Amino acid sequence: MREDKQLLVVTHLSQLLTCLTGFGGLLVPLILWGTQKDKVFAMDKQGKEIINFQLSIIIYSLICIPLILLLGLGVLGLIIIGLISIAFPIINAIRANNNEVINYPLTIKFLN
Repeated sequence: MREDKQLLVVTHLSQLLTCLTGFGGLLVPLILWGTQKDKVFAMDKQGKEIINFQLSIIIYSLICIPLILLLGLGVLGLIIIGLISIAFPIINAIRANNNEVINYPLTIKFLN
């Protein structure tokens, strides 16, 4: 098993593809994790964290859609989710590059 901090950083930053293209923020990390989890040190743990975070973001966004009708709370929720989904991949890419512990808040644990 090799250590590849650059691939870990790319995996975290690939989540931002959703902001740029509208898709890919789940698919690209899923492919990278699936193909490299047994080859790169810490890819399995960090990949699971990324997948859990992306699935949680999707669920929280779906919950916000009907809340738009309720005094516009859904719009506020979507703005907050958007900011979180941009900030934490960048923060955790920097942490992965520095060999620090990564943390995605409010993440539902789908994969352990």
